[in-house]
Amino acid sequence: MVGRKPSTNLGILISIMVHDVASTLEAILAKGGKIVQPIGMEPPAVTGRFSDPAGNVICLYQHRMKNSAE
Repeated sequence: MVGRKPSTNLGILISIMVHDVASTLEAILAKGGKIVQPIGMEPPAVTGRFSDPAGNVICLYQHRMKNSAE
């Protein structure tokens, strides 16, 4: 929605499940997004947060593979 203030304060955090957080963050950076929380290993997941070009904060979520060094 255009003209609405960006959601920069955390309250409800939208999370998007992806196959690979690292490659998704690279694509987001290439399109003008910014990393606001680096990749973290929050059991049982891999997460990262970014802001889109409008300033909205969104979380990426990836299931951690069993027996993986990720």
